[in-house]
Amino acid sequence: MTTFDFTSAGVRCAATHFEGPDGAPVVVLAHGLAGTQDAGMFPFAQAFAAAGLHAVTFDYRGFGASDVASGASRQVVSLAGQVADLHAAVDAAKRLPGVDPTRVVLWGVSLGGGHVVSVAAERTDVAAVVSVVPMVDGLAAAQLAMRHHSAGQLLASTGRGLASAVRRKAGRGPAMMPVVARPGEAGALTLSGAYEDYLAIAGPTWRNEIAADVVLELGTRAPAKAAAGLEVPWLVQVADFDRSAPPHATMKAAFAGRAEVRHYPGDHFDLFAGKPFHEPAVEHAVHFLRRRVGAAVPEVVGG
Repeated sequence: MTTFDFTSAGVRCAATHFEGPDGAPVVVLAHGLAGTQDAGMFPFAQAFAAAGLHAVTFDYRGFGASDVASGASRQVVSLAGQVADLHAAVDAAKRLPGVDPTRVVLWGVSLGGGHVVSVAAERTDVAAVVSVVPMVDGLAAAQLAMRHHSAGQLLASTGRGLASAVRRKAGRGPAMMPVVARPGEAGALTLSGAYEDYLAIAGPTWRNEIAADVVLELGTRAPAKAAAGLEVPWLVQVADFDRSAPPHATMKAAFAGRAEVRHYPGDHFDLFAGKPFHEPAVEHAVHFLRRRVGAAVPEVVGG
């Protein structure tokens, strides 16, 4: 495991290379909302490396160990910025020693599971894509949120987002709120169990803080529209009882993109390390890559 840096829009981004054999494919892993590479990404990357693949994790600009543009605030989610960071991470991964630059795999979880679709549709050098509990339709996610939150909670969240956006347009710092909180508290993710699940994977660079206008950004996200344009093999891993990334929207996108689909009877965080479906999800991803990118990987991998 070796740390390195790359630049995205002139800003330094922190990354980690989990080495595989010479000439092996490289898997570039993209995290979800406010995620950092030390918050749940390492077990996946380590499993891919143990399976004979190179793996690269990274932090988006303004999060984790990455820098932020001059004059900008940390912990602010820009969906377009995250997509640009993923593009830059792919370019950097292709230059790493021992990597086969013709066999690049994009792997993303949650919000990152949608980003990898967008990026793959925009590039010609991606060999395969894996989306884990992906967020592919912001409007569908908003509709799902209405089933699990009261109208008052949603109005308060929108109000905080608007206030933060106004502050930023006025040249002031954004209004902040927790990434995860317990039900009834202010936060981006407040479903029962989300607080405990996210803190269980959180690493030392992760901060439970995010600019409140993220709620306005998420509604504009629609990588599902790019799914039909995918021309590479795509594995979609769906948590059937996902309360954050609507499974029905994921399945519509998977159908449009002619994806292979795996189902797991769990919720949004149940494919992370320490959860019941982590090892099956890793094994299914490795099996998919063995068939689709020709990786020379052993039959048994560790989670």
